[in-house]
Amino acid sequence: MAQPASTRTQTPAEAWRDLRRGNERFVTGTPEHPRQDVERRAELAHVQRPRVAVFGCADSRLAAEIIFDVGLGDAFVVRNAGQVMSESVIGSLEYAVGVLGVPLIIVLGHDECGAVRAAIDSQAADATELPPHIASLVSRIVPAVRKVAGVAADAPIVPSDVDAGFVGREHLRDTVAELLERSEMISDAIAAGTLAVVGANYRLVEGRAETDVVVGRI
Repeated sequence: MAQPASTRTQTPAEAWRDLRRGNERFVTGTPEHPRQDVERRAELAHVQRPRVAVFGCADSRLAAEIIFDVGLGDAFVVRNAGQVMSESVIGSLEYAVGVLGVPLIIVLGHDECGAVRAAIDSQAADATELPPHIASLVSRIVPAVRKVAGVAADAPIVPSDVDAGFVGREHLRDTVAELLERSEMISDAIAAGTLAVVGANYRLVEGRAETDVVVGRI
């Protein structure tokens, strides 16, 4: 990885303001594609100064740099299917906060998520057994499924009766809460006012990242 910058350049509020403006440009079809030229590439060869860390779903439609209309070196991005928290994710985000000094973490979910749908379908009475690694990932979303469905932990559900959008939002909130619970570094930075965490849901058709939960001062 490139060496970190020596100073923090933005507050959490400033970073979130700029990201929202970039997303609005994307929504309206007027992106600027900033900081993507040869000079920018050369500038970043030995140093990085990301303005935000984004932990999002690996879905091919969820490209953070495009959605927020930012350039090279602006976003420190961590992704996996269903934005499921793990040791590697937490370590990566702690690196972004503790070493690179990012003032903002965005946890980015989205509608029509395949991992969410798999989690819902896995709880049906006649569910097909998933490959072990996929099952392990999907199992982290199942608590949100159960909460939305309002059924006991061992009771089968009818997938068509469960709103995937509600499950996705519940899982997003669970993910933000788990990050704060498991990372003392991140929680301390929020308490100090140098970091904020935003949970947002990306709407595939509209292109808008809608704020769902905010932790910190923005």
